[in-house]
Amino acid sequence: MADVRELFVSKLYQATLADAAVLNRDLVKACRAIAADDKAGQRWSRERGYPGYTSYASLNDLPARDPAFAALKRELDKHASAFAKALHLDLGGKRLKLDSIWINMLEPGGVHTGHIHPMSVLSGTYYVDTPPGSSALKLEDPRLPMMMAAPPRSEDAPEAERAFVYVTPRAGDVLMWESYLRHEVPANGAKRARISVSFNYGH
Repeated sequence: MADVRELFVSKLYQATLADAAVLNRDLVKACRAIAADDKAGQRWSRERGYPGYTSYASLNDLPARDPAFAALKRELDKHASAFAKALHLDLGGKRLKLDSIWINMLEPGGVHTGHIHPMSVLSGTYYVDTPPGSSALKLEDPRLPMMMAAPPRSEDAPEAERAFVYVTPRAGDVLMWESYLRHEVPANGAKRARISVSFNYGH
């Protein structure tokens, strides 16, 4: 009798923060105020064709800049710890550390092409404002580059067997994945900016 086992599974962590509406109200204000003042981030976004604003290359002290980001960090730390435990990571008695966090304000029609986050352990995004029509998160099977002769999956393939998985988050959701997992943001179909906060955890 044949036995088919699952090996080397990629995991996606998803949770909704408690009292997210209150936190998100404060985060929206903070994101907009920081974006208006961050000339370096505006310039970086413009020069690289980022359709909106990101503080990715200009600021790395958001929790120290605004209490809303400090509150978000406390929540993210707890979820990162829970995910690390679910992944059976041997951290030698230590905890993963938030080593980068940045704002993303993706304007209507904007995309963020496929990428990974090298030099990190966990990566993720917290969703602050997801107006109707907001982009999903597109996750790619990390085996895909090696499947040069593989036929496509059937339309009714279960989620774990698909080459791409689309997750449509709501405001208040946090998604985390191991940093090797390639991901992208398709075109934002909303009528206003989709606001999120992305982050990396290292060891």
